[in-house]
Amino acid sequence: MRYLLLLLIPMMIFSRVHYAKVEPYENIILKSAVSAQVIEVRRELEGKIVESDMIIQLDSQLNERELESNRNALELIDNMISTNQTILDSIQESLSRQENYYYKISALGSIPKKKKDSAFYSYISSKTQYFSTQEKIENLNKQQIDIRYNIQKLEDQISKKSIFVNNKFIYKLLVNEGDFVNMGTALAQLKDLSRAKLVLFLTEKELKNIALKSIYINGKKTDYQISKQWRVADEKFISAYRTEIVIDNPKYKFSKLVKVEFK
Repeated sequence: MRYLLLLLIPMMIFSRVHYAKVEPYENIILKSAVSAQVIEVRRELEGKIVESDMIIQLDSQLNERELESNRNALELIDNMISTNQTILDSIQESLSRQENYYYKISALGSIPKKKKDSAFYSYISSKTQYFSTQEKIENLNKQQIDIRYNIQKLEDQISKKSIFVNNKFIYKLLVNEGDFVNMGTALAQLKDLSRAKLVLFLTEKELKNIALKSIYINGKKTDYQISKQWRVADEKFISAYRTEIVIDNPKYKFSKLVKVEFK
């Protein structure tokens, strides 16, 4: 009975022989980046390694409609900027002529004051129209920037509502169709099985000069090295320090105990 209980802990220390469980390289909790209703959950993918596929779909209809509206608005804004730029070019040409005419006659004493005043007012009117059109274009440019930002934001939100997974093991899907999730809601538990790790708890004495020793797994010498070592003693194994060894895609089944030695 005592032997069976010892097998349940992640590691056993018997002198320089240790037993560690082959664990996934990484355990991942996939969380929602947006708030939305769940409309599809791919339950058939649970318990499988997914190379590249959608596992959960969140509702994005309103975002897609808003995106289409913004794209149409952007097209209109682009056309308005183009039209007003053409108008501005024409006003600039007219303004240049009005300016030359006004300064030409203003220096002539033979030209009546009334005619000079009329030329001046025409020149000022063209100048005001020029600045007004220029201001309008600047406002349109600002609207254009705002709409483009909204389009990028909407595209980002839509992309985050299709939950894709690449080269991960789907351990468990945590939501159901019809659920409403908020930002940060856990959607799925994933595991990275591309590699594995062995978790050991070594005493300070065992850690001394351990970098100079070879790692043996189930009696066979390997080229593995310690990948990570904690400098603070473990809360559960008070006199031991957590140590991890990352190994290749294992030949052993995950959760199987393997013998680890340092020689």
